[in-house]
Amino acid sequence: MPLINVKTSISNIEKPELLLKDLSSELSLITGKPESYVMTLLQTNVPMTFAGTNDPCCYVEIKSIGAINPSKMSSVFCKLISSKTNIAEERIYLAFEDVPARLWGWSGRTFG
Repeated sequence: MPLINVKTSISNIEKPELLLKDLSSELSLITGKPESYVMTLLQTNVPMTFAGTNDPCCYVEIKSIGAINPSKMSSVFCKLISSKTNIAEERIYLAFEDVPARLWGWSGRTFG
């Protein structure tokens, strides 16, 4: 049920599958949820600006049923994404959402 959705203005990420796997592993570790439930998404070449410029930037959504720890997650994911994309940490925004179990579906049912 944990989800991390990364949208970035850059078009070329070397080995995007490794970034996705690293994000999955870290999200599982931080939330304490099995990695078998973690989903990662990466959207590149998204038209976006940050601070009024088109310099490389990134927007990250992190959702989970409980286990959201924004202060810890922000640091970990900014560092990880920056190291794999060369986007400066100060050009990465993150949004966090603790989703009620009744509003998260999987395999034809909801979690709550």
